[in-house]
Amino acid sequence: MVAVQAGFAGLNILPKVALDSGMSPYVMIAYRQIIATVALAPFAFFLEWKTRSVLITRKILLQILFCSTFGATINQLLYFIGLKYTTPTIASALSNILPAITFIIAVPFRIETVNMKSIPGQAKVAGTAFCVSGSMLMTFYKGALIHIPHSGLHWRYAEKVVEKSTEASALAGGSSNKEIFGAMLVVGSCVAWAIWFILQANMSMSFSAPYMTSTIMCAMASVECFLIGGIIERDIHSWALGFNIRLASVLYIGLICSGFAVLLMTWVIEKRGPLFVSMFSPLQLIIVAILGWAILDEKLYVGSVLGSVIIIIGLYLVIWGKAREFNMEVSDEGAAMESELNRGEGNEDIEEELPICSSIANANCAKKVFQIQEV
Repeated sequence: MVAVQAGFAGLNILPKVALDSGMSPYVMIAYRQIIATVALAPFAFFLEWKTRSVLITRKILLQILFCSTFGATINQLLYFIGLKYTTPTIASALSNILPAITFIIAVPFRIETVNMKSIPGQAKVAGTAFCVSGSMLMTFYKGALIHIPHSGLHWRYAEKVVEKSTEASALAGGSSNKEIFGAMLVVGSCVAWAIWFILQANMSMSFSAPYMTSTIMCAMASVECFLIGGIIERDIHSWALGFNIRLASVLYIGLICSGFAVLLMTWVIEKRGPLFVSMFSPLQLIIVAILGWAILDEKLYVGSVLGSVIIIIGLYLVIWGKAREFNMEVSDEGAAMESELNRGEGNEDIEEELPICSSIANANCAKKVFQIQEV
């Protein structure tokens, strides 16, 4: 997970330099989806297609289409357009409000519950409020400049690109408004990502083939992004890729962020669970802040630091609340199952429930049953 977060940190640095050099975010995302499709296709074929009978119905294809629209196209376009107008540190920090936004969206659909009488329920609500407050603070309050010494590690090309971009923004005026606009777009990308979580969770109940669905999703997003990019970026020269920062950035985000990171996260979720994965999210912010200061000479302001701290506190409150609710649910079910086992009536229920969990590929369900069985 440290390697995954380091890879995601580069997602905010390298593309930022490419965007400041004049590369269009629409072009960047279109190429990213193509590279991600090519990178994931072999894993989908050898790990899932050849080992099982995969039946993809029209309903599944429609669900994957909605997932690609929100989880890849809208999410990534909003994020990279926002990154163009804001700093890598702010973009990375605002990404940590994702659990809170997911919680807000999931409540009306009764995927999540709000029990204000319990401490975990209060923690989730308080964490959500912290995340939203921290994001608003980072978006609309800059504060005083934090004076830190310059680093001796400067990427000269990136430094020149950033200087030109800063000068152009200063001449055009309204740089503060652009940063606010960029931050709001990043928040919008989190909303699209949260919607994708809801859609993906619903689809995984009836069709469990993560590599296959990810490959098809990236392929569909490639078509969507090329259509959008073709309408907006009509100059053929803007689509040219040479041996430069543009090629490096699309290869990086396609292979590392959409290929390498997805595979590692899938493996870690299987071994340690989704909670373990989410606990490492703030590490990306720290790595981005260090790289931004060392390589891009990024300036830190009081508003950014305070907002980041508030968001991280909120993130861990939401995660703690979710984990505590899960443990309480497992404990209650375990007590009930233990009572049935003592009466000699529980063995058949466990044997019947395990295949159901396997058939719908519900990791949480399976985990609960195994924990109950241990009790």
